[in-house]
Amino acid sequence: MRRFGRTLVAAALAVTVVGGSAGWASGDSQTAVTGPPPGTAAWRADTSAGRPLPDPATATPLEVAAFFAGLDDAARRDLVRTHPLVVGNLDGAPLPLRYEANRIAVTATGEARYASLAAPDRQILAFDPRGRGQVAEVFGDLEHARHVSVIVPGSDNDAATHDARRKPATGPAGMARALREATGGSTGGAAGGATGGSTAVVAWIGYTTPVGVGLDAADGRLARAGAARLARFTAGLDAVGAPDPVLFCHSYGSVVCGLAARHTDATDIVALGSPGMRAGTAAALHTGARIWAARGPSDWIADVPNVEFAGVGHGADPTSAAFGARRVPAADVQGHTGYFAPGTQSLAAFAAIAEGAAR
Repeated sequence: MRRFGRTLVAAALAVTVVGGSAGWASGDSQTAVTGPPPGTAAWRADTSAGRPLPDPATATPLEVAAFFAGLDDAARRDLVRTHPLVVGNLDGAPLPLRYEANRIAVTATGEARYASLAAPDRQILAFDPRGRGQVAEVFGDLEHARHVSVIVPGSDNDAATHDARRKPATGPAGMARALREATGGSTGGAAGGATGGSTAVVAWIGYTTPVGVGLDAADGRLARAGAARLARFTAGLDAVGAPDPVLFCHSYGSVVCGLAARHTDATDIVALGSPGMRAGTAAALHTGARIWAARGPSDWIADVPNVEFAGVGHGADPTSAAFGARRVPAADVQGHTGYFAPGTQSLAAFAAIAEGAAR
């Protein structure tokens, strides 16, 4: 009975403590954005191609890729101009078309908070203005990369905050830039365009993240919705011929990655600053990917109880010996968001993992 009581206390603590990159704040319940992108009804009704367009709700990324392969350049560009929100979010569509479509879609919103995403040198791979907004940005040459990494962030990230001023090497875009540079590539200013290096990095805010610290951050509802979207996103990378990715999963993002693990073709999954991955062991993730874990000495996530009770809490600590993940050195990491800071042991290790050189 005493043990049961301790579990209840720990679960209650998990509700009030678990969070993402924002730290100690109150949380507001979020409605997950799911389903096909806006504009799908008009897309389904379009017969200009002389045959039905692939249904964004049911067509696989491979089917989408095959459809676009059968169109000439004029037909492709007509679809981009007519249905930018669909093409820009359609996993399996050619990458240049998605970049062009999202530039059009961002501009069409007319919202100042998104305006910077429409710059000519940005490579916006996904943009969905619904809710708080979702966005994915590519750093590097995804079409020709030999290695691909995807940053999966935690709480308080969305399309509106994607370009917000932050401490360098923090936030999804900052982490992606830092990793890209650590693997030998270069990025220019705030833009996604890059030269050099063989690794492309995607900052993927492709799901509705929790806001602050509250029940959303302590349960798995948003993570389950995000896991389905992440699995489809990685299938879309495969459909356009990109290499199998490495997933770098920060904070609540590691919960998303844990739930998606068995449904992706990732070569490696790295959990950093993780409250748990909804699995008792690395083997319980049921994936062929190598599992890595990192936690810095001053990361407040260490104070989060590693429990899961009645759906609250995210389970075992991925950095514990019993979990069975490979440990990433992180002794010089500062705080909860310092894992990609230049010069850190963790960033050097992440670069080696991203390039397939880590053992």
